[in-house]
Amino acid sequence: MSGAQDAVAALEALTGHAFRDPGLVRTALVHSSAAERRVDSNERLEFLGDSALGFIVCTYLYAARPDLLEGELTKVKSNVVSGRVLAELALECGLDRLMTIDKGVRGRQGLPESPLAGVFESVVGALFLDGGLEAARSFVLPLMERRIEAALRLGHQQNFKQVLQQCLAQLDMGLPQYTVLDEQGPDHAKAFEICVQAGARRFGGAWGSSKKQAEQLAALTALRELGLAEDTADGEVRIVWPTAG
Repeated sequence: MSGAQDAVAALEALTGHAFRDPGLVRTALVHSSAAERRVDSNERLEFLGDSALGFIVCTYLYAARPDLLEGELTKVKSNVVSGRVLAELALECGLDRLMTIDKGVRGRQGLPESPLAGVFESVVGALFLDGGLEAARSFVLPLMERRIEAALRLGHQQNFKQVLQQCLAQLDMGLPQYTVLDEQGPDHAKAFEICVQAGARRFGGAWGSSKKQAEQLAALTALRELGLAEDTADGEVRIVWPTAG
């Protein structure tokens, strides 16, 4: 088989869906850096997949948690359908190995978050076009259900920015400052990298699909680097408050 046929077979095995239009698979896996024209890349499928993915998660949350109000449901959805989570899923599925992408995009630590999240969304978009919403749902929910449940258990009102500010005050480190390090993507799907600085210390950056989300994730990154946030085995985050003195 050719490389293109191999990619189609691999994605069909991964998703459990036999594509009637293999061309959708090939398009879904082509990053704009490797396409002759941007319109031939996976960006249009990424746009469609973003909406399909959001709908799938929203309908799951709506049915699973009739006790939550609109604002609370939105917070949980934003936590789950984030660039960080989608990039993690893309790596877990091995989509990074199936992508056609300019080698200059790959850094020493692999692909950045944005193209990884994008290829996951584009695959969802291809599934939606080829097999309808159920084909996309059958792929998405088994991968995301654990993360959705973990986000619900974590608490939809968890505010890492507020927690960080309180912890820094106890540690006499001053107020946190949030700095935009980078932004990528088209205007309709812009992603931001933001870091926290407290006094002379700068913490690692975090990507988010909005500045607000990136600030929350940057605050969580700072808490982790300070040893004040721990990831539990079931996917939750536990805050370890600093001891007085």
